[in-house]
Amino acid sequence: MSTILVTGGAGFIGSSLIDELLRANKKVVAVDNFNNYYNPKIKENYIKEILYNMTRLSIEPDNFTLYREDIRNRNKMEEIFKKHEISIIIHLAAMAGVRSSIENPDLYYDININGTLTLLEAARKNGVDKFIFASSSSVYGNNKKVPFREDDPVDQPISPYAASKKAGELICYTYHHLYEMSIACLRFFTVYGPRQRPDLAINKFTQLIMTGQPIPVYGNGSTQRDYTFIGDIIDGIMKTIDWINKEEKQYEIFNLGESKTITLNEMIATIERALDIQAVVNRLPIQPGDVDKTFADILKAKAVLGYQPGKTFEDGINDYIKWLMRYKGDQKGLFLC
Repeated sequence: MSTILVTGGAGFIGSSLIDELLRANKKVVAVDNFNNYYNPKIKENYIKEILYNMTRLSIEPDNFTLYREDIRNRNKMEEIFKKHEISIIIHLAAMAGVRSSIENPDLYYDININGTLTLLEAARKNGVDKFIFASSSSVYGNNKKVPFREDDPVDQPISPYAASKKAGELICYTYHHLYEMSIACLRFFTVYGPRQRPDLAINKFTQLIMTGQPIPVYGNGSTQRDYTFIGDIIDGIMKTIDWINKEEKQYEIFNLGESKTITLNEMIATIERALDIQAVVNRLPIQPGDVDKTFADILKAKAVLGYQPGKTFEDGINDYIKWLMRYKGDQKGLFLC
């Protein structure tokens, strides 16, 4: 059986994707370095849940292999490629976060650019010609034209994180052109839901509201995001796998979003309703690197991939809070900020 390599496999999107791949009877190799960007025990618990789900669903143990390695380690990546018959790479591993990238741009460029290059080189040397790259809506910067389309200019990123993701897309195109790889770059729009990273706003705000602590709100709350439920993102990736398996020598960029915008104030109000608790708001100045709005045009993803997001923001927040309540009980507060 051919194998799918998932980098960042212990993270929010990666672990959720692996659950779905295993349910679909795919063989998966995961790579994650379990760094300390947030508590590594959170990722450990996601891996435990993957293994538990495998047992519950009677999935063969050898369908999942985990490597605790850094994608920048060329020798280790070569070993993994030599050991496994990899057919597709789904590259999710990255240093995430706009504000952190401003504080430590060297690390972001090293991991997000050099790490991507290491994987593309390993793919080239080992004859792997299908590559899915996780990009970001941040590449659009403060694009005045909405909704954002894949062919819009993205030459003005406003954070090192955004610039590193755009650079990743360009490197991917170079390898497509030189080595005839089929590559899909997926621009994710503000993903949320169960297993959400603890540093993201919905996670932080929910837990602060639950404990009666002030939530930090940057600006007047009018900034807008195209929040995309994790289940819809996973469905989009699965449909991209189907597409890339049928295509040869293609390079495409796809937006994966809900194609709806929610203001920061509306997001807070939705959490308040779900919890039946009023937030205590601490207003702060807008942060450098934050974009005013994200809004995905998903017509291309719908037409080419058959992507069809279906989760409303209110239902998604309710699902997230149910998950959070369960995990707070199971993990004795591990998921608290």
